Amino acid sequence: MTDIDALVRRLDELEREQRQMQQSLQTTERARDDYRALYQQMLERCRKLERGLLGQKAERLPAHESQLSLEVLASVLGEQARDLAPPQVEEVRAHRRAKPTGRKTLPDEIPRVDIEVLPDEVQRAGLDAFERIGQDTTEVLEHRPASMVVVRIIKPKFVRKGRERGAATEVFVGSTPELPIARSVAGPGLLADTVVKRWQDSLPLNRLEGVYAREGVEIARSTMCGWHEQASILCEPLVAAMRTDAFAQPYLCIDATGVLVQAKEKCRTGHFWVLVAPKRHVLFEFTRNHNSEAVDTVLAGYEGYLVADAHIVYDHLYADGAMVEVNCWAHCRRYFYKALETDPDRAKHALGCIGALFRIERSIKTAPRKKRELIRNKHSRPIVEAFYSWCDEQWPALLEDSPIHDGVRYARNQRVGLQRFLDDGRLPLHNNDSELNLRRQAVGRKNWLFVGSDDGARANAVFTSLLASCRMLNVEPWSYLRDVFCLITHWPAHRLLELAPLHWHATSERPEVRELLARDPYRAATLQRA
Repeated sequence: MTDIDALVRRLDELEREQRQMQQSLQTTERARDDYRALYQQMLERCRKLERGLLGQKAERLPAHESQLSLEVLASVLGEQARDLAPPQVEEVRAHRRAKPTGRKTLPDEIPRVDIEVLPDEVQRAGLDAFERIGQDTTEVLEHRPASMVVVRIIKPKFVRKGRERGAATEVFVGSTPELPIARSVAGPGLLADTVVKRWQDSLPLNRLEGVYAREGVEIARSTMCGWHEQASILCEPLVAAMRTDAFAQPYLCIDATGVLVQAKEKCRTGHFWVLVAPKRHVLFEFTRNHNSEAVDTVLAGYEGYLVADAHIVYDHLYADGAMVEVNCWAHCRRYFYKALETDPDRAKHALGCIGALFRIERSIKTAPRKKRELIRNKHSRPIVEAFYSWCDEQWPALLEDSPIHDGVRYARNQRVGLQRFLDDGRLPLHNNDSELNLRRQAVGRKNWLFVGSDDGARANAVFTSLLASCRMLNVEPWSYLRDVFCLITHWPAHRLLELAPLHWHATSERPEVRELLARDPYRAATLQRA
C-alpha cells in the first residue's frame, strides 16, 4: 500500500512538473515570437535605410482598417453608437472629399491684358466690310517678372512772394515721410517682402540675394540681416502684447524643437518653443537650452491648463497647482502605431479606441463648451474607461521594452492628464496645433541649416510668431506686414494688440486707419500696377 501511495504522489509531482514545463514553454514561445517580430521590424528598417527610404511619416492605418474605431464604438457604447454614427459617417465623408477638379475661375483682382484676335478674312477685307455681332472670351493665366520700384520723394522748396528787400529769407520745405527703419533704403513693402520670403517661404539670405539680383537690384545679405534685426526690435512690443493676451486664455499648447546656432569652432544647439492659444495667437520663443529653467522663462507668469507632451522638463510646473497638466492622445496613439508590426492585434485594439475618440471630437469641433462636455461624458468617457480597463488587463502579460509595452506604460503613467479633457469642454484631445506650427521651424532649418546668432534666432521668433498667427487666422502675410510697418512707429503703445493678426481684419477697416494708410506714399507706390 505504501508503494502505491508513493507511486501516486510521484505521478502527481510529474504532472505538476509537466504543467510547469508547458507554462514555461508557452512563455518562452511568446517571448520568442515577440523577439522574432522585433527582429523582422529591425530588418525592414535596415532595408529602408539601405534604399535611402524612411517611408511616410503620416501615421495612417491601412484602408481596410478604417472601420476599427466604429467597431470599438459599437462594442463599447452598444445602442448609443447608433445615435453617434450617422453624423460621424457624414463628417468622415466630408473629411475625405475629393478636391474640386476642372479649371477654376481666375480672381477678379488680377490685372487683365486684352488681346483681340481677328479672323484672317477680316484682316484681309478690313473691319468696314463686316458687322460685329458678339465675341468669345478665353482667359489664360500668365506670369511677368516681379518688379522693384524706386519711390522718389520730391520736396519742393518755397519762399514767400513779395518779401522785403534785405529781409531774411524763410525757406519752406516738406518733411520726409517716416520709414520703418530710419535712414534705410528699404520701404515697408520691400521690408515685408524680405521677411515673408525668409520666414514664410524659408529662403535663406543667399538665395534672397539671387532672387533680387534677377529683379535687377543687388542687396547684400548682410544688409537684409541688419534690416531684420532692426525690424524685429520694432515688432517686439507687438508680440509681447500678443503674449499677454495669450497668457490670459484658459489653456496653452506648447512644444519645442532643436536648432543649430553658428559658433566659431562648432555649431551649438539652441531651441525654439512654440506656444499656441488656439484661434488667437501662435508665439515662438528661443532659448539656449531645453531644460526646466528654459521652461520657466518661456512660461513666466502663466497660470492655467498646459497641453504638452510628457517630457520631464514640464514636471516641476505642476507641483504647486498653478499649471494643470493636460496630455496629448496623439502622442499616446503614436506608441501603439509603432507597435503595429510587432503586436498587431493589441495595437489595433488600442488604435481603434483612440480613433473612436478622435471621431467624436471631429463631430463636435464647432459645438459650444457645454454641449462638448455632455457628448464627451456620454460617449467618450465609456471608451476611455474601457481602454484603461484593457490596458490594466494586458499589462502583466506584456514583454518588457517591447513597443506595445511602451505604449501601455505611457497610457497608464499619463492616465490623469489624458483623461482631463473629459471634465472641461474647452480642452483639446491632442497637442497637434503646436506640433503643426512647429513644423515651420523644422522645414526652415532644412533650408537655412542654422541661425547666425542668438539675436538672429530672436528675430526669427518675432517674425514667425506674426506669420504663423497670420496663417492660423487667414490673414495675407505680405500686405499685413507692410501695413503694420507703416503704422507701428506712431501707434499708441497701450493699443498695440489692435495690430495683431487676431484683430487685423477689424482694425484695417476702421476709417481712421484706412486714412493713415492712404497717406503713406511708400504704401501707395506698392498699390500701383506695373
